[in-house]
Amino acid sequence: MLRRKRRREAARTLAFLSPWLIGFGVFFVYPLVSTAYFSFTQYNGFGSPTFNGLKNWNYVLDELPTFWQGLRNTVWLVLVMVTLRVAFGLGIGLLITRVKTGAGFFRTVFYLPYLAPPVAATVAFAFLLNPGTGPLNHLLGELGLPQPGWFADPNWSKPALTLLAMWGIGDLMVIFMASLLDVPKEQYEAAELDGAGPFQRFRYVTLPNVSPIIMFAVVTGVIQTMQYYTQAIVAGKVASGIAGNSGQQFEPGFPQGSTWTLPQMVYNLGFQRFNYGAACVVALVLFAISMAVTSILLRRRSGFMSSDD
Repeated sequence: MLRRKRRREAARTLAFLSPWLIGFGVFFVYPLVSTAYFSFTQYNGFGSPTFNGLKNWNYVLDELPTFWQGLRNTVWLVLVMVTLRVAFGLGIGLLITRVKTGAGFFRTVFYLPYLAPPVAATVAFAFLLNPGTGPLNHLLGELGLPQPGWFADPNWSKPALTLLAMWGIGDLMVIFMASLLDVPKEQYEAAELDGAGPFQRFRYVTLPNVSPIIMFAVVTGVIQTMQYYTQAIVAGKVASGIAGNSGQQFEPGFPQGSTWTLPQMVYNLGFQRFNYGAACVVALVLFAISMAVTSILLRRRSGFMSSDD
């Protein structure tokens, strides 16, 4: 009887889990296994795939210099963009929670840019930062400051993309504001009675309470930035003058490969060169790096959360 009861409970549990299990198998396990399989085949998307061993891996890792350039750019964006977005989002959230009047107005002002479509926001930024006619460089010139080339300069293209990412900081700001407003006021009062200044209150009261949210922001930011595609390719097209001119061939990464990322490489290899095997190799590398970095962050708690070990 006991064994039959356990079987019924197991069957009931599987029945409730079946929608998730089916979705997980169809939308995660099957694509991952298929990608791994195609990475060892010669496949152009039309004929039948033929096994070719490690040729795709050797081609990507040894014969494609753009792979390592895209990897460096992607890592740069992860390190710089994620760090600045988290710091800026937390700082804006702190400022707005301290505002006595007009907090709703400032919250709306900082959140609205996040709602802008990525393509439209990138096009607007490309014209705003245009080195010849953009209003920002005009203002810098009036102030006697250097006028960078922004999206047209390989040394400034990634910082320009970072500015665009920080402009749309509204998602992180709202999340941090919710966590900051949830910090017990009694802890601030106790710290103030002990003589703690603003920095000490932030270090010993605010930071420990919001550290799980910082961890969430860092992990999701790393995963999103490892898939960075739309803004980089649109900015390159607009800055190069290709955007709007149909029929012109565009090689991603303008200028000089500085905005070339691994997700762009997946698209370029798979849907422009019809080399699905090589594209699957890059996709697997992206997946492996994302999983490794996420695992390290979760195990080490990114240095933000105190370890229980």
